[in-house]
Amino acid sequence: MSTFDIERGLAGSPSSAQSCEGSETHSSSLHEDEDEAIEEMLTPALSRQHSMGLARRVTTTGTNGTSDPRFEVDWDGDSDVENPLNWSVWYKAYVIFTLSFSTLVVVYYSTSYTAGISQMMKEFGIESEPVATLGVTTYLIGLAVGTIIVAPLSEMVGRWLVFLVSMVIFLVLVIPAGLGNSLTQVIVVRFFGAVFGAALVSNSPGAIGDISRLERRAMVFSIWSLGPMQGPVVGPVIGGFLTQYLNWRWANWVVMMLAGVSLIFLFMMKETYAPTLLRRKAERLRSETGDSRYWSRYDSKKSLRQILSTNLSRPFVMAFTEPICIFWNIYISIVYGILYLCFVAYPIVFGQMRGWSISFTGLSFLGIGVGQLIAIGSEPLFRRLILAHKHEPGSNKPPLEAMMSVVVIGAVASPIGQIWFAWTSTPPTHWIWPILAGIPFGFGNILIFIYAVNYLISAYGIYGASASAGNTVFRSLLGATLPLAGPALYGTLGAHWAASLCGFLGLAIIPIPVLFYLYGDRYRNRSALIRELRIEQERLEGKRGGTKSVAVAATATAEEESEDIEKGIDAGIGLPTNDKHLEDDLNVDPSSDTQDKDKDINI
Repeated sequence: MSTFDIERGLAGSPSSAQSCEGSETHSSSLHEDEDEAIEEMLTPALSRQHSMGLARRVTTTGTNGTSDPRFEVDWDGDSDVENPLNWSVWYKAYVIFTLSFSTLVVVYYSTSYTAGISQMMKEFGIESEPVATLGVTTYLIGLAVGTIIVAPLSEMVGRWLVFLVSMVIFLVLVIPAGLGNSLTQVIVVRFFGAVFGAALVSNSPGAIGDISRLERRAMVFSIWSLGPMQGPVVGPVIGGFLTQYLNWRWANWVVMMLAGVSLIFLFMMKETYAPTLLRRKAERLRSETGDSRYWSRYDSKKSLRQILSTNLSRPFVMAFTEPICIFWNIYISIVYGILYLCFVAYPIVFGQMRGWSISFTGLSFLGIGVGQLIAIGSEPLFRRLILAHKHEPGSNKPPLEAMMSVVVIGAVASPIGQIWFAWTSTPPTHWIWPILAGIPFGFGNILIFIYAVNYLISAYGIYGASASAGNTVFRSLLGATLPLAGPALYGTLGAHWAASLCGFLGLAIIPIPVLFYLYGDRYRNRSALIRELRIEQERLEGKRGGTKSVAVAATATAEEESEDIEKGIDAGIGLPTNDKHLEDDLNVDPSSDTQDKDKDINI
């Protein structure tokens, strides 16, 4: 059967057209399912390849305002270079480095502040250490607020523009913080800087998911996480030396320089968000061809207000209605809060109890950093552990819950490190032991963050950024409040029991990743949102599969047949020579409610 024979079948034969006039309801009900199936199979191969030929010479099947499936814009096969999943390895590496470095700058700024607390207290006449610590607290609250307001915009306008604009504003707001004449001014400006820096922290995992396939995603996340996980550790180290040998203001100037470098890298990065790219592709095809029927499944007819309302509320809706988000928000928030409590606890233990200088106190965080690096370097081993799990039925891949096996390892290692630190933190125990305790703590933390966030993003697909944003809000809030309790906690309970309390809390929440490892597939199956995404994915895969099986033969002689059609010849059957009649067929408004459902070319 030729390409035109198939298209002619869609439009209907002369007899069927006449029958339609007499009994439209009977004919449409008889052929509706079959026609739609054929249309879906032909859509990508035929409509795109012959956008100026065949597709513009065969009228659409009207749908009373619905979009014609033959003109739905999708990726042009598995090797479409516009699809971020098909970018070159080198360019993907550039994107990963850019996002990792940019996130490092934002989170580095959150903890580099702690090294200058003592100097700021003297300069601004602050006597209360918890008041001075508010600089960390308000920064993390700013990250939470920004995650709510700024970060969700990426699902409307794309990730790249949000990244770029947010980093520009973040950089500008560092300047008044460095020039601040009061602690209040510094704290307020840092808060607003964090609001915009949040876009990098919460949206980068989504962008990493955009460019990485599931089987390699954990490895890509491990590489990217070097920035966001090492940033809080590097902050006190570099900040300590800057504060001791220059002053606390230089911690801000270094951040400004790093943000400038990040801005250059981001400017040269391309958009990664598939819905935005497909919307742009549909707009380009409409512009190039003059055919308004091209559309994307991500096109929205909602008003800007409706879009904003949906995207700004989605992280909260998911956070409170999706069981997977609820449990992981609780778990990761506790782990994150304990991590940020360390940035108050370490200066107390090493600075006050052991009498170390500001710069050497910063070096005490290196144990945590080493543990994180070990975890990242062990990714190939963890990948083997994941792939060793039994594959899902009908798939050659292990279930998402296989990642939980790695999270469980981290969930055990992290509290062990905390309890180890608790009972070796004070003299006369040698200083090396509490620093070494940071290795299992950092090792466990990074395993939890990498694989738990990867699980969230993989489970929720295109809404992974919203799931990650909700998680960022909750962990930032807890990370903001626990450091405030640090001085009082260590002053009341002492270093041994204060740190032990954190370790015991970590042990108490181990059942969460264990339950997801055992029953996570059941939780996913009960999620209405995930079921919705699965149905859409199956529809797209079925459509693409149909295209390969049917349209390959149709496109084998497409070029030759397209020329025949344009001449009005197809297997000896003449096309109408009445140009006005043909023009009337081509100028049907696809959005008109009065469009004839079976309007066809007269043969």
